Amino acid sequence: MKIALLGYGKMGKTIEALAIKRGHTIVLRCDDTSENDLKNADIAIDFSIPEAAFNNISKCLNNNTPIVSGTTGWLDKYNDAVALCKDKDGAFIYASNFSLGVTIFFELNKTLAKMMSNLKEYTIDLEEIHHTQKLDAPSGTAITLAESIIDNHQKYTQWKLDSNAENTVSISAKRLDNVPGTHRIKYVSAVDTLEIKHTAHSREGFALGAIVAAEWLVDKTGVFTMKDVLNIR
Repeated sequence: MKIALLGYGKMGKTIEALAIKRGHTIVLRCDDTSENDLKNADIAIDFSIPEAAFNNISKCLNNNTPIVSGTTGWLDKYNDAVALCKDKDGAFIYASNFSLGVTIFFELNKTLAKMMSNLKEYTIDLEEIHHTQKLDAPSGTAITLAESIIDNHQKYTQWKLDSNAENTVSISAKRLDNVPGTHRIKYVSAVDTLEIKHTAHSREGFALGAIVAAEWLVDKTGVFTMKDVLNIR
C-alpha cells in the first residue's frame, strides 16, 4: 500500500517503521493535509491532534481516500464523519484504541458488565494510566470502556472523572512518565474483588493494529470498527 500519514509524531513514526517492514510505502507525512496531497495514497492513517482530525478525515473522504483514524478527543463530530463517508461512498474506520489486544479487552468488558449487572453488592472502579504527553483525559479507550458498561449494566447511566455520584462510572485518569497505556476495571464488594486489566508494553501494538486495519480497509466501502477487522461477532 501507499500510505499517507496524517500526524507525524511518535505514533506516526512508529507506524512508518512497522509499515515499511510489512512492505508498504509512505508517500506523505504531515499534520494537516489538502486533497491534492492525497493523490498518490492508497489509504491514509490519521494519528494527528483533536483539532485537526475531523478536517483530515473530511479531506480524505472528499478525495475518495480510505481513512483509518486513531485520534481521540474529536468525537463530537463523529456522526458528521459517518454521514460524509456514506454520502461519498467512502471507507472509514475509527477506533479509540487500535491494539488487537484492546479490541478483545473491549469484548471482555462488555461481557463482564452483563454478567455483573444484577449483582448489586459490587461497585465499579475504572482506571487509566498514560504517559504525560497524552493530551486528553480520560483516554478515548477509557470512555469506550465506560460507555460499554453503561450500555450493558443496569445500574450505571453516566460516566465522570473522579466521581462518587450515584449510578456513575467513575474514571480515574493518571499521567506518569513512560507509560504507553494501562486500563483496569475492578468490581469490588465487601468479600472480594474481580478485575480485568490491559497493559500496553509499547506503542507498537497500537501501530500494528492501525496498519492491519488499513490493510483490511483497502478496496472496501463503508464505516467499520476493529470488530469488523478481527471478525468479532
